[in-house]
Parts: sequence; structure tokens; C-alpha cells
Amino acid sequence: MTLYESKLLPEQEQYRKLFNEGDFITHRFESKARFALYALDKFCVEVEYNPKNNRIVNMVSFICGEKLDLYSDGKY
Repeated sequence: MTLYESKLLPEQEQYRKLFNEGDFITHRFESKARFALYALDKFCVEVEYNPKNNRIVNMVSFICGEKLDLYSDGKY
């Protein structure tokens, strides 16, 4: 499945596919949010979680670029 094909799926199906078929890569923390990075097929998905409300608030799919750079702290 391509990134474009994934974006055409209903949101609940995107989450189902991500959590059933995606590979967890890493996470990062900010003051009011937590982010998890997954690999799914040939693209990445970032899931934003709000710990105060105990909810997932956003999901962003991408291939590369600045978003992926947020997870590189020089260890890789």
C-alpha cells in the first residue's frame, strides 16, 4: 500500500492498519504531547498522544523530510 492509498482509507481503517501492521520505531516527548513513530509499508506515520486527556489527537503520514528529522538525535 502506498502513502496515497492509505490516505484514501477512512480514518478508523488507517488506525487499524497502523496498529495491526505497522512497526513501532521510536518515540519522542514534548511538554504537552507524546509522539510515536511507526513504519508502515514504505512510509512513516507519526501518532500524537495527549497524556492529559489520554487520547490520540493526530496522525500524520509522510515519507521523509523535516518530520523524520525530529526523531534523529545523532544516535542513528
